[in-house]
Amino acid sequence: MDGMDPELAAEASLRAPNGAPHDRFVASYRARMGYRAEPLAPPAITDVEGAIDIHCHAHEGQQDALAVAQLASASGMGGLLFKSIVGRDRTDVVGPAGVVREVERDLAAWSESTGVPPTRLWSGWITSFTRGRGMLEACRANLDDGVSAVWMPVFRSANTLSKVGGPPAWWGEAGDWSDPLPWDRALAVGEYTLDERGRLKPEYREVFRMAADAGVMVSFAHGTHEEIFAMADAVRDLGITRAVVDHPFSPFIDLSVAQLTQLAAAGVYLNFTYDEISPLLGVDPKRMADAIRRIGTDHVTLSSDAGEPLFPNTVEAMRLIRAHMRAFGLTDEQVHQISVVNPGRLLDA
Repeated sequence: MDGMDPELAAEASLRAPNGAPHDRFVASYRARMGYRAEPLAPPAITDVEGAIDIHCHAHEGQQDALAVAQLASASGMGGLLFKSIVGRDRTDVVGPAGVVREVERDLAAWSESTGVPPTRLWSGWITSFTRGRGMLEACRANLDDGVSAVWMPVFRSANTLSKVGGPPAWWGEAGDWSDPLPWDRALAVGEYTLDERGRLKPEYREVFRMAADAGVMVSFAHGTHEEIFAMADAVRDLGITRAVVDHPFSPFIDLSVAQLTQLAAAGVYLNFTYDEISPLLGVDPKRMADAIRRIGTDHVTLSSDAGEPLFPNTVEAMRLIRAHMRAFGLTDEQVHQISVVNPGRLLDA
């Protein structure tokens, strides 16, 4: 490394030839060489038996809900919770629960014709999707219609807009997709769950109360750290036992292991996703596995957060995240708990 700046030379010595951090390079090679599993036999996918995906996408431009439900059934999965689905805003249904019931009907017919037992399906609702009603009215209608999960603001949250922007049409301007918005602007045009004192606004606290009364899962979605810990306070106050922080290592959330340990101790589930370890976000799977071991598996889940064409389908994404966690040191029992047992508790499966 003659002629190289000493600091750059020291950094380069710790990196693999392609520029990847050397410790990740070494750990990932050992994992891929050492991990063995049942050989794949398409079209069904192995090593997902009993797994329940609590974060599955099937809205416009994404995977087909019925097709992925059929694949999940053929692969022996325990079930899929659709966070989003095509037709959730149809005028002839209350919301996503009605659409998922139609998928269940079609899946049952396919199951009868093939002899493959159908996987279970659940529906979720996002607070932003009010279809012209007040949020509380929409929440009540969707809970009464049978959704099994409620998500706080996601795409339109101030946090999302400040990190990745969004369609300017959402705030009455022209354009295809904005740059990330300054925080003040994101706060003005986006959705934010806290009041000026840093407490949950009354309408969001009421959503939590309604979810508690209905016994359904509630996700903190794309909240800021301040929002997440205020929601955790509501979980404690209301005795909620089915609360989730989604993709905690994604740039939207970016919580430390110490913060995650604190949330798990408060009874909040930490839902790690394939999205995080995918090429798009690139979280080191060893870091994820190490964090799960440090936190403990009592309040951890695995899910796909898949659906986009740049991801594998949900079933394959579940195989991949389970395989990665095993390859990087979690036991079969631990993987079973966080992908079968704990998701089942959240959905009363």
